[in-house]
Amino acid sequence: VATRINAHRVQKDLTPLAEVKNIIAVASGKGGVGKSTTAVNLALALSAEGARVGVLDADIHGPSIPMMLGLVGKPESPDGKNIEPKISHGLQAISIRLFLGEDTPAIWRGPMTTQYLQQLLTTTLWKGLDYLVIDLPPGTGDIQLTLAQRVPVSGAVIVTRRALKMFEKVDVPVLGIVENMAVHVCSNCGHAEHIFGAGGGERMAAQYGVQLLGSLPLDIGIREQADSGAPSVVSQPDSA
Repeated sequence: VATRINAHRVQKDLTPLAEVKNIIAVASGKGGVGKSTTAVNLALALSAEGARVGVLDADIHGPSIPMMLGLVGKPESPDGKNIEPKISHGLQAISIRLFLGEDTPAIWRGPMTTQYLQQLLTTTLWKGLDYLVIDLPPGTGDIQLTLAQRVPVSGAVIVTRRALKMFEKVDVPVLGIVENMAVHVCSNCGHAEHIFGAGGGERMAAQYGVQLLGSLPLDIGIREQADSGAPSVVSQPDSA
């Protein structure tokens, strides 16, 4: 079976990156909803289907992608200007945490953050990517809006609803909604319970006229696998 992945339209006045066919932004209106875990597992799922995939950790103040992918050490630079992405589970990945170290916080204002992320995007030597998944910072403020306006994005995946309107404003199509923590699964007995109510993802998708891509459980295994550097899609590819 041969697969051909096309490059899709980006925002007006922006030009796609030379080595990246499509950029998919994963966004949430607030933190703590599992956005980064969703972004990594999405990237791994696309890779498992045969695509060449990269991940850019744009969450400057809470970068977690290196931990989830088991990445350590600073990226190499062949010329002192550009940087080589790290490789893990077949993904090309880059994050500010690889430069700052594990315990050093990034204490930057908005304009500096935006400038650094654009530099990280354009100076990384991506190699023939079909998809680059960008894990955006949580929220819908100036930083997120500026990134959405300046980064050539093909589409966005929303983990909470507040981020949806932001992409509509900058003419980025919303590919769909992922409802995370939709149901709690007891690790002891397997009982499933809708702690936050049932059907929220379906109602939100219907309200905004977009697709519900999937509903993920609140499951301790997902957290444990991500923390160990081998997220669910690679550690348990046949699991529910």
